[in-house]
Amino acid sequence: MTLTLAIDVGGSHLKAAVLDPGGTMTSERARMPTPYPCPPDVLVGALRDLVVPLPSYERVSVGFPGMVRDGRVRSAPNLSRLAGPGSEVSPDIVKAWSDVDLAGSLADVLGAPTRVVNDAEMQGAAVVRGEGLELIVTLGTGCGTGLFVDGRLAPHLELGQHPFRHDKTYDEVLGEAARKHEGSAHWNRQVARALRTLDVLLRPDRIYVGGGNSKHVTLDLAELGPHVELVDNIAGLLGGVRLWSLAPP
Repeated sequence: MTLTLAIDVGGSHLKAAVLDPGGTMTSERARMPTPYPCPPDVLVGALRDLVVPLPSYERVSVGFPGMVRDGRVRSAPNLSRLAGPGSEVSPDIVKAWSDVDLAGSLADVLGAPTRVVNDAEMQGAAVVRGEGLELIVTLGTGCGTGLFVDGRLAPHLELGQHPFRHDKTYDEVLGEAARKHEGSAHWNRQVARALRTLDVLLRPDRIYVGGGNSKHVTLDLAELGPHVELVDNIAGLLGGVRLWSLAPP
């Protein structure tokens, strides 16, 4: 029986659990605040400490909030801030996160083969049906997206950093700071607008909406646009098992 250590790196918290082949947790989930400032060495050390109390495992899956290609981080917008979400961006940390072999670093300290993908993609791995074009949208500290074509992970698009409204990105309009500042009612309207925009852009067969702030989505599914389904945030960890059966993009 192959056990998988699944790690969800968030802008606010780090979470981890060991899963059996069916995706069932073999113990309680470990959780800690994301440390800031958070250059690569700080994150790797925090994750090493986070998993110490967890049971043994044979492989590691990591969902990371940024642009990831072949296990290497190309950019980490949310983790490049000095004091957490909404704080000042550090140019030095932005540079530090450019082209980092996070999969290799974590494999070394955790002692097992490691796969790293964008956090929305790992959540999507748990819920996609494997038919047609499927989009996962995660709402949390920022806004993440992942695309799957017939169950195959597509090349990552960092849509959260793309301009959305009034010169603000999806991250800025749909992130937690905006929800707190504008209020949940206004934020819900922006979520619906974003989902309709992405539907026009990509014409997916299904759109899954997850992430920690999906619990604040109060609009009816009909108001969110066609083909939309809300999914549990625990998928951010449970996708760690299925990730190993997906063909790379």
